[in-house]
Amino acid sequence: MQSPICLRCLKRSLVPIEASLPAHPAAFSTTASLSANPPKKKPAVARPTQHTGKSLRLARNTRVATSRPPAPGERKALRKRVVLSNTNALEVHGLQDLKKENSDAKSLASLQGQVLGFTNESVDALRALEGFKPTQGWSLFRRPATVVRKETIELVELLEKVAADQPRHVERRVICGDRSSGKSVLMLQTMAIAQMKGWLLLHFPEARDVTIGHTFYHPERAADGKIIYVQPQYTAQLLGNFVKANRTTLARLRLSRPHKLPVPVQSSASLDQFAELGAHDPELAWPVWKALMIELTAPSNDDHDGHRRPPILITADGVDHFMRESAYLDAEARPIHAHDLALVRDYMHFLSGDTVMPNGGMTLAATSGSTKPTVPTLDHYLEAKEAEGHVPFLQGLRDGLLNIATEAKRSGQNARDVDFGSLHEHLAANLPQSLQDQYHHLIRSIGRLHTDSTYTLDTLISTLEAYEPKTPQWNPYMAQDTRVAQVMRNAGVQKVHGLSKAEARGVMEYYALSGMVRGSVTAGLVSERWTLAGSGNIGELEKAVVRHRVL
Repeated sequence: MQSPICLRCLKRSLVPIEASLPAHPAAFSTTASLSANPPKKKPAVARPTQHTGKSLRLARNTRVATSRPPAPGERKALRKRVVLSNTNALEVHGLQDLKKENSDAKSLASLQGQVLGFTNESVDALRALEGFKPTQGWSLFRRPATVVRKETIELVELLEKVAADQPRHVERRVICGDRSSGKSVLMLQTMAIAQMKGWLLLHFPEARDVTIGHTFYHPERAADGKIIYVQPQYTAQLLGNFVKANRTTLARLRLSRPHKLPVPVQSSASLDQFAELGAHDPELAWPVWKALMIELTAPSNDDHDGHRRPPILITADGVDHFMRESAYLDAEARPIHAHDLALVRDYMHFLSGDTVMPNGGMTLAATSGSTKPTVPTLDHYLEAKEAEGHVPFLQGLRDGLLNIATEAKRSGQNARDVDFGSLHEHLAANLPQSLQDQYHHLIRSIGRLHTDSTYTLDTLISTLEAYEPKTPQWNPYMAQDTRVAQVMRNAGVQKVHGLSKAEARGVMEYYALSGMVRGSVTAGLVSERWTLAGSGNIGELEKAVVRHRVL
């Protein structure tokens, strides 16, 4: 069907349609713009600040700080401040001092369990070495005093052995134990007695301060070609403490050889003047330290008064931090092992025996219980070395049981009628956990004679002959720090246990005389507090007796 509309009509018209109104172009003008200012906007009102919480904060309630901010180092000095005297505490009349006359092992054995006070000379030397700690309870009593315990006598015997032997040898010990067991105070006693005997004292008060990355350091190539990292400021501080504590002894000693130093030094200078050069100038601290270690470890010359070298006691507290990677970084941003720090490296050479001390001496290290880091290699060697000291006890017990069983078999005695005597059950509590299991294995072997009819004396003898105490072994699937292992192989270990009840009673009587205990000290009170303190832990005993408050 065709559309009635022509298709052409749908297309655009052929004739253009003219607009009804002509288009006018926009006007162009070159006149200046109006000089009238635009109308001003109304000022915006500041909205109140949105505060969180329910407290109303007004301008009149603003707190204005009127005090000055703490100076650099003021907070640290306050945190490390040590108070050694309390004028409000009662003075203990009849308190003996730890003096040179009673500092030998025989005299101290007769004074075991008693509290002895430090003399003023000892207090000055120990304070200069930063041997006292702010966490210890010195501020509760009239003057510093410590109890003579079994471990104190053992360390004094080592000091006397070093001084008596010819040629003199070196003792190396690591003191370990539970937290607040008295490791630092035990080392403090050893330092005081060594100072009375004329020894030189060198002390690292806190190993953690050397490794946490708070001091300036720079690399240096050592004599053996290895890269070590020097801490000038800390070295200067250590030299200053060393001079203050040993000034009387160092003033009598002279330089024995010339040394290469950045500044000229008089050839006959005394060692206290020489050490003060490094204490006053950190840039000279490390060269002076190296030269001083050479002088102190040089063989003694008895023909010249200034060249006689006394024994040296080198101690470090919190040595766990010396046995791991430090917080310092090398040029490749990798952690630096603490043994690569120059001061730690020198100390570890003394502890391992790599540095020879021809004039004798002792190197002591105490582990930390409050800031103890995780060092698996050190923990293993501490446990293994402690177990080695108790192995002879188990071997002697085995030999005694074997002799009794063999004699009973020879005489034809009935197995159930054999008297094996004392099995030293009271000594088993001091054994390490690894040896306690082996001790109970021996006890169960004896008990089977009464419970198992098939268990004869022949079986018991065979069991005892095959028995051999074993110390803990390193897990072969764990990586071992070879540096720590090399140091600990040559060092002995001494475990600090709790006080005996006799020693605890002496401490509590001192507390009572100082006015810190209400009532009298009885056997029942001593037994109660000794038990609450974890079998005589000295730190816990102080908390249970002195710091105890009745609610």
